[in-house]
Amino acid sequence: MPGSNKTNKLKPEDRSGSNDSISVKMEVLKLETNNNDVPEEEFIDPYCVEGKPQKITFQDVTSAAFLIKGGVERTPCFKSKLTDHRDLDMDLYLKMDFMQHTGSFKERGARYALLSLSEEQKKKGVISASLGNHAQALKAAPIMKIQKCRNYKANVVVFGKDMGEAKKLAMKMANDQKLLYINGYDHPHIMAGQGTIGLEILEQVEQPDAVIIPVGGGGLIAGIAVAIKSLSPKTKIIGVESEKCPSFSNAMTHKGPVHTAIKNTLADGLAVPKVGVNAYETALPLIDKMVVVKEEWIALSILQLVETEKCVVEGAGAAGLAAILAGHLPELTEKKVVLLLCGGNIDTTVFGRCLERGLAAEGRLVKFTVNVSDRPGGIHELCRLMSDLGVSIKDIMHERAWLKDIYSVEVKVVAETRDWDHSLALKKMLNEHYETVTLLKFLWRFIINLHSI
Repeated sequence: MPGSNKTNKLKPEDRSGSNDSISVKMEVLKLETNNNDVPEEEFIDPYCVEGKPQKITFQDVTSAAFLIKGGVERTPCFKSKLTDHRDLDMDLYLKMDFMQHTGSFKERGARYALLSLSEEQKKKGVISASLGNHAQALKAAPIMKIQKCRNYKANVVVFGKDMGEAKKLAMKMANDQKLLYINGYDHPHIMAGQGTIGLEILEQVEQPDAVIIPVGGGGLIAGIAVAIKSLSPKTKIIGVESEKCPSFSNAMTHKGPVHTAIKNTLADGLAVPKVGVNAYETALPLIDKMVVVKEEWIALSILQLVETEKCVVEGAGAAGLAAILAGHLPELTEKKVVLLLCGGNIDTTVFGRCLERGLAAEGRLVKFTVNVSDRPGGIHELCRLMSDLGVSIKDIMHERAWLKDIYSVEVKVVAETRDWDHSLALKKMLNEHYETVTLLKFLWRFIINLHSI
């Protein structure tokens, strides 16, 4: 490596891997390197150059639609049941692109990009940095996403603390091995492929008033916006980001893509530290509104989609619904709205935590601590009061050693309730019967905010 005495340790482990219709050379590598050793000029992607954006057109999207037809699913767009269960005053439709073979919309752009390769590029192979969904689409970053990538016979190198570091390494490897680097959200072919979702939406829902799209690197909203605005100019394009990774909102504030500090988020598929230059320039004039949502609303949205629509989506896929439930889009009242559910690749362990967090956010899972009498029947009386109220105990433990009052016992309880009103009834009962009650303050603040909407 230039400027370093260190050498990369490349260990081929598996050389298998091809697609029935698209054969692209790929190899599995374990790599030890340091980004500080890599010259900055090697990080330049000729398809995504700052100051020289490549905007896509409606013709690009239609060309992609023609080329990938039959190779990706034409996913359904159903009328949502959420309007009945959540009293949402709008005509809501769900575009279910998580039903693609790899569980993500990424198949569209990836397939178009691969089909557009020259024979020479196919032989040399491709490489990309991904948070998981784009990698699955190219052949398949949370643990489940990594394993699915390997199941598709793709090569997976887990590197760096965020997307930015992984991208630098991928471009370094592309330079060394003469591979083609395909940016998963900013390559023009990727954006055009994602835009085919917009064409399908307009075929499935007549004249929607708004389309709500999750935003990470910007390629998805750029492609869809080009398609929608070209055919239905009055349809509003609304983007949604997590508060943990608002890279597009920051780009709008700074009049261009800037690096954004990324925190751990349930919407890991949106955790891109810097939006693409092509995506930004393409999407910016077409976006009508960009909103940022809190993590609790994303968790609640995942729960609602499971319970009401029987759909399992990842955090990124639920971001659009989170914006609606959080009350960020009051202007859509009584409007025809399409919500894009863009991905369903969620770790099983994370999924369980999301459901519990969603239950807590909705006031259906309550944690509290209460001091009761340490005499026989003290804890039994607490359980009886909760039972009379119809509250279920999910977890309970007690301790005596750390209390000043030797005749009391501290009981910690996690309880399940029907809804937020039921939780408030539990709170009232505890305060009426016990002097020392501690509830999870964050939870009650959130429940009150939820109820006020």
